[in-house]
Parts: sequence; structure tokens; C-alpha cells
Amino acid sequence: MSRILVTGSADGLGRAAAEALLSTGHDVVVHARNPRRAETLDALTARGAQVVGDFAERDAVRRIAAELHDAAPLDAVIHNAGVWSGPAVMPVNVIAPYLLTALLPGPRRLVYLSSGSHFGRRPSLTGIDWRGGSAGSYADSKLFVTTLAAAVARLRPGVLSNAVDPGWVPTRMGGPNAPDDLELGHRTQEWLASSDEPAALTSGGYWYHQQRQDPHPAVHDDEFQERLLRTLAEETGTELEGG
Repeated sequence: MSRILVTGSADGLGRAAAEALLSTGHDVVVHARNPRRAETLDALTARGAQVVGDFAERDAVRRIAAELHDAAPLDAVIHNAGVWSGPAVMPVNVIAPYLLTALLPGPRRLVYLSSGSHFGRRPSLTGIDWRGGSAGSYADSKLFVTTLAAAVARLRPGVLSNAVDPGWVPTRMGGPNAPDDLELGHRTQEWLASSDEPAALTSGGYWYHQQRQDPHPAVHDDEFQERLLRTLAEETGTELEGG
């Protein structure tokens, strides 16, 4: 049994992943953005634990990291929380997973939610508004977080760090007419976070429905990884240590 944090687990893919992991006996820490959304997690919290905080706010991310640091050790984190549009895109989709990764060095498995949209972006950090003063590009955020997953895999060889494209699935974010399979959309991240199958015990991958694929070429470009990490460290005042 593993202890696994699933961020953004009030609904959609995060809730589906949390429910599936709980059903197979894992100890799951669920996360909601605010107390109102946390109320919807009562059934899950009864079988695990809960943290509450808005990932658009860096102080909330740091507080959650401190709470988790003082609790039972985590074995894995599924960085599921994300937003599609608006000023919170970069804070929630990139800054929050970066800070949690930097502040919680203990988990040995890390899974970051990516998107096929990342293929259409250029590896440029110019003009990015990390603080959410204006709307950011969802596709850019997914290129950055996929690169973060690869960078962590390179810098922390003892950690299994992977990115997952869940597909365009019918969630609140994806919309009711999304063509992909919701069940397949959350299965890969659960598998990477908990399975002892040989394929799941690999690192630095970009996965789609349990198949490893090639991401955007910039993802495995060490120079771009270093530029991204340097930018995020300067922006947050927190460095991501290797290990």
C-alpha cells in the first residue's frame, strides 16, 4: 500500500484517480481548492486524508507543502490540478507543481499531467507571466510541465518522474463532447504512481494510455530544461535540488 497525493481531486480525472487508488487499498491524500469544494470530498476523506488550498496562490502551495511535510511520508504525487484558461494557468499548471516538487523531496514517484497540445508550442520563456496577471497559454503550460517532469527524472535518478497525456476526455474541463475515453484518461497516472510492473518502474517518459511516446523535442533538451528550472527558481525564490 502506498500513500499518494492526488492534487485537484474534487472532480474529473483527479477524483477518478483518487477513487480508483482508494478502491485498491492505497492511502490517498485528496486536495481541493477551497472549503466548499472540499465538502464534495467527504466520502474520500473518510478513507484517507485531505489538504485544502488554492494553487493559484503561492503561499497556499507552501502551506500545503508544510502540512504534508509534517504528516506521514508520501510515496507518490499525481500532479493533476490544472486550469484551461484565465490568469491562473501558469500559477496552477506550472508554478504549483514546481513548488511542491521542490519543497517535497521525499516522494519516489511523481506524475505530471501533460497534454497533446504541448506539441504545438515553441520552447520560449520570453514574456511568460508566471504570476497570473494576465491569461497564459494552456499549451505553453503543458510544454513547461512536461519539461519539468523530464528535468526531475534527470536530476533525481532515484525518483520515477513521468508525464501523462490523459487525452481529451469528457470532464468539466474537457467538455461533454470530448472524444477520448474517461476511464483510460486516469488509468495511466494511477499505474505510474503505484504499479510494480517493469514498465511503470521507468522514468523520464511521456505516456498516453500506458504507451510511452516521444514528446516535443524540447522536453529532453538539457539546455531548455536548465533555462526553465533557472527561471522557476528565480521566480519562486526556491531551487529544485537534485538527488
